[in-house]
Amino acid sequence: MKLKKSRAGTALSRNDASFDRGNLSHTQDRARYPYRAMSGRPAQYAKADDPVVAAHIRDIIRARGSYGYRRVTALVNETFGTGYNRKRVRRVMELNAWNLPRPNRRQTGRAHTGRIVRGTSNERWCSDTLEIPCWNGELVELGFVLDCHDREAIAHVAVPRKYRATDVQQLLTQAVHARFGAARPNERVQFLSDNGSIYTAIDTVITAERLGLAPMTTPAYSPQSNGMSEAFVRTLRRDYLDGADRSSAASVLEQIPRWLADYNGVAPHSALGYRAPQRYRQLLREQRQGHQQDGQATSVVGPEERTVRS
Repeated sequence: MKLKKSRAGTALSRNDASFDRGNLSHTQDRARYPYRAMSGRPAQYAKADDPVVAAHIRDIIRARGSYGYRRVTALVNETFGTGYNRKRVRRVMELNAWNLPRPNRRQTGRAHTGRIVRGTSNERWCSDTLEIPCWNGELVELGFVLDCHDREAIAHVAVPRKYRATDVQQLLTQAVHARFGAARPNERVQFLSDNGSIYTAIDTVITAERLGLAPMTTPAYSPQSNGMSEAFVRTLRRDYLDGADRSSAASVLEQIPRWLADYNGVAPHSALGYRAPQRYRQLLREQRQGHQQDGQATSVVGPEERTVRS
């Protein structure tokens, strides 16, 4: 027998349904957040072993005050055999007010789309010079050659005067000998520099071509086109010149080999997976030897070609 609902019963059932739905929504909200407070994690928190992490960081930044948390993380993990991630190191540095301010780089408004970074070593080198004024009025000028893939400072020549074309020729000779010994490269290595007279001198060009290099110059009034050399100059100023003893030219000339040895062998580079250039080259050789022993084709993965903007 089918029962019929009265109007009053229908209205009551609707009200009950509406009331039940309200209770259900309220119950779901309580089930979703049963015991958790609605406030989030505090902006800064501490862990029990943070003092140990802080001690490791302190040992690094005492000698490398210009390093940010990324490079500090790489050196702490390598020096002490730890496995800290960057977020933890950054948090501990923030708690101790050790973080560096963000750099404000000047933007020229001009697009620089040239590709400087190369996919393999000894494909392109770049070069520039840096003037180092001394406190007694003397001047030291440093010239260098960088590999545009592994970032190693292949060679350098420092003199207590203005640079000359003969100094560049000596620099090129040292660079080729450092990478190829008494031999010459099978394929010409591109040699990128600015339009300074020491680089465009006919004797410099002849020396470069005789050594198996292909001289290239940047567009006029465009130092960003040699952005890797410009970045290396900034690194030298920030990490080594700032706070160095520049009392005399002799003192600076004595320190330069140590600076470049530290850059090549210790200082981590972001484009190399926060490894030093020489460590990166060693890993490439080990990987190449491992592939050859396994009878596989050699496939060495390095930094991708990218546009460098300064």
